[in-house]
Amino acid sequence: MKCDIVLAGVGGQGILSIATVLGFAAVENNLYLKQAETHGMSQRGGAVQSYLRLSDKPIFSDLIPSGEAQLILSVEPLESLRYLSFLSPDGYVITNTTPFVNIPDYPNEEEILKTIRNLPRVVAIDAESVAKNVGNVKSSNMVMLGAASPFIDLPLESLEQGIREIFAKKGEEMIAMNLRAFHAGRAWSERILNR
Repeated sequence: MKCDIVLAGVGGQGILSIATVLGFAAVENNLYLKQAETHGMSQRGGAVQSYLRLSDKPIFSDLIPSGEAQLILSVEPLESLRYLSFLSPDGYVITNTTPFVNIPDYPNEEEILKTIRNLPRVVAIDAESVAKNVGNVKSSNMVMLGAASPFIDLPLESLEQGIREIFAKKGEEMIAMNLRAFHAGRAWSERILNR
């Protein structure tokens, strides 16, 4: 088993929480794990990116070579396009369709989404709307993790336990809401895969 994932987004969108859940699930399943993060100006809405490499064999570098990522998981649509050069020919892009407009010259949203939808293997989801429907727009990162989960060879139960672990200090209600968000995202991808 080997899975190289590029996580991309903007500061405050929960990229590092996604990486923590995936890391927990990998360790729980005795997998090797390497991670490299770039925080940029994350506190000011800058780009945040994380390389996450999972394998059942030792991993010698935390960087993903160009054209090798099985998955780009992006919580912001423009950020998903930034890392396309890392995507393997049979890789998937899982992206939020809701932009985080934090610059005055943000590109045309319709053109960004058209480019994304023209990719051969893509799951595009309005994570904010889905998260709002399950209880809190701030859980959109867990919606995105759920949407990506069918493409990551980790047991569902381990991902759920990772969510429980990272939100444990915030109480049972917060855990339940984030689990609902995760499952709503997963259901979205499963519907697309079953078409």
